Amino acid sequence: MTEPKSDARKPEELDWAGEVQGTLDRSLSLVAFLREACPWDRAQTPRTLIPHLLEETHEVVDAIREGNDEALEGELGDLLLNLAFQIVMGEESGHFTRATVEERLEEKMMRRHPHLFGRGEREDWETLKAQERASDESVLSGMSSGLDPLLKAHRIQDRVSGVGFDWSDATGAWDKVAEELEEVREALEGESTEDLEEELGDLLFAVVNLTRLAGAHPDTVLDRANRKFQRRFEELESLARKRGVNLGQASLEELDVLWDEVKDSGH
Repeated sequence: MTEPKSDARKPEELDWAGEVQGTLDRSLSLVAFLREACPWDRAQTPRTLIPHLLEETHEVVDAIREGNDEALEGELGDLLLNLAFQIVMGEESGHFTRATVEERLEEKMMRRHPHLFGRGEREDWETLKAQERASDESVLSGMSSGLDPLLKAHRIQDRVSGVGFDWSDATGAWDKVAEELEEVREALEGESTEDLEEELGDLLFAVVNLTRLAGAHPDTVLDRANRKFQRRFEELESLARKRGVNLGQASLEELDVLWDEVKDSGH
């Protein structure tokens, strides 16, 4: 069987800079106009727009996870607007310009893809990241303090893995989860809330590590579990209404029967 032909061009055949049509400039010009013409837009600062930036980012992620391309198209536009706002406000304050933002992006991508830009051979991702950090900095330096704890745990483990501090496969991580589970059980039998919280944190950290070494991302698998639970519980509620069962008055045993029925139905 012959392999299908690919329309992809080789890196040396690409003139990525020459193909740019200035779409980002249109977005920046739109925001600059809004800053002049609209009192609300003019009153905004980089800090006041943080909640909007975070919200739009989450909405983009939701659209991707739902596979809703129509929604994604709109949400990407909203996110682009927020990014454009930050760049325009940076220009207004004199802290940076659209050109310096683009230059730093281009330089970073060239540095991380030396084999595509005639700068050398392909290098391991974590090796490149380590080279970007100062020699006297920790491999854990530079992570955003605002990262979601679940994502931060994943990134911490990913970084230390880059310098060899890691298990060779998921087996070691599984043993660590089992060890942390036992420590949580012992803490539950004790009287110290602080000890219990510490052991629960260690257990969560170990589970994130197991997830990473199993080839998955904790945010993705937890989101899938959340959605599955929500879908099943909503089906349980529907089933309870059909049978006249009051959820607030039903026993846990009665709810377990409905739950098992929902699970057995394939939902």
